[in-house]
Amino acid sequence: MTDIRRCEYISWNRFYRLSATLYQRIAAAGFRPDTIVGIARGGYMPARVLADFFDLMDLAVVKVEHYHGPEKSTKAVVRHRLTADIAEKRVLLVDDVSDSGDTFDAALTHLDEHGPPAEIRTAVLHHKLTSTYRPDFYAARVVKWRWIIYPWALTEDLRALLGEMSPRPRTVDGARSALRAHHRLDVPRKILVMLHENLGLTSRQA
Repeated sequence: MTDIRRCEYISWNRFYRLSATLYQRIAAAGFRPDTIVGIARGGYMPARVLADFFDLMDLAVVKVEHYHGPEKSTKAVVRHRLTADIAEKRVLLVDDVSDSGDTFDAALTHLDEHGPPAEIRTAVLHHKLTSTYRPDFYAARVVKWRWIIYPWALTEDLRALLGEMSPRPRTVDGARSALRAHHRLDVPRKILVMLHENLGLTSRQA
């Protein structure tokens, strides 16, 4: 029997609730950033929402590449360097998830070289306990490893997961059943119908 690689889909509503929890924990610790830096691509959305909660206009991005879909490359590298001035500022570095820890290692090294900032704190929506890096703040812990699928990467991740299947599902209902069987992943049918052309599926009944 093929091993099941568990995945979990995070809806937009749940993402916003996680972001609110993360903000509350940062604020409760008494840390107020001067600048928020999102690690693109996944960290930009939570960084933007946190900037809104903090009523902060100073939002910057550094791009670190490590993953493409659920498959992992061997090393995290900075692809697009930070252009904002963070010297002597309190910086909140944000990503969606702390997984291997390599992404934060690369980003923190880059920010230290670019600034240096007065202080750096790190924050994520999900902290996986398998990560070698523990962020200062997180909204939720992931005790048992699973691939987290965020709403801004849903099409990309589903395309990758379906592409690995043999035979590849061709209908919305077939894809939904296969995702449940292979990944314990429950994606609402209405979302698969909405994305069916992007995923190469037909919307007719299986």
